[in-house]
Amino acid sequence: MTQETTKKPVSGWVMLPVDIILYGSVIWFLIQGILELTRNLAPWPWLWGGLLLLVSILISVGFFILQPNQSGAVLLFGHYLGTVKENGFWWRNPFANVKKISMRARNLNGEKLKVNDKSGNPIEIAAVVVWKVENTAQALFDVDHYEEYVRIQSEAAVRHLAGRYPYDTHEEGELSLRGGTDEVNVELKKELQERLGHAGVMVVEARISHLAYAPEIAGAMLRRQQAQAVIAARQKIVEGAVGMVEMALHQLSEKKIIELDDERKAAMVGNLLVVLCGEEQARPVVNAGTLYT
Repeated sequence: MTQETTKKPVSGWVMLPVDIILYGSVIWFLIQGILELTRNLAPWPWLWGGLLLLVSILISVGFFILQPNQSGAVLLFGHYLGTVKENGFWWRNPFANVKKISMRARNLNGEKLKVNDKSGNPIEIAAVVVWKVENTAQALFDVDHYEEYVRIQSEAAVRHLAGRYPYDTHEEGELSLRGGTDEVNVELKKELQERLGHAGVMVVEARISHLAYAPEIAGAMLRRQQAQAVIAARQKIVEGAVGMVEMALHQLSEKKIIELDDERKAAMVGNLLVVLCGEEQARPVVNAGTLYT
């Protein structure tokens, strides 16, 4: 990769007075040339005036300005001389060329991509990437059209990331695109930095901006998610109900409120589970007789 070196050019405010003095000298020689022509003398002032005009123009060509968060790579006949990163008014060799690059942060709003997740389900995914040029020499000389390089590599990274994780999961500890947004974004930023580092680009932030099942399976997957959610909810309800029944039986036995045989315990367990696990509100029936009638 191209090694970037920082270059300190000559201040433009130093060369500007020199250039103004040279232009003034050109005007003076032109006036002297006109006077010499009226006297039919030698045209030497015209020669000096033309030479100084050429020098003045060359000096004027060497001026350039860098805005804040802008850098310029200096090239002389195809040879890289260094990079100017300080903003201001500068002067360089008039035969050298300065290629300027903005170092401001930029947003890449990726298009929606249709890919398969880890489970093979077709999904739509898109990402927003905030990036900026960190190494001017690498961005200019190591890749061709660094902005297009960033766009293509970002798309490739999003496709690869989507294939590493399932869209959704209900298993403990398994990372998914929908459930582990923060972790997935960190992985996306890491992979993008590895890909774009060759172009001298630093990834500031990368986040998934759109995530959905593909239209052809969206309805079926929605029903699947609803069924999985119902099953997971039922499991929690049953676990809680069993715990409450166990606690009730233990406290009744411990405090000796009532002695129940196995048959009565089974009936009580069944009634409590119906009350606790039922979808509708239970309607109790009051027993007006004795315990065994």
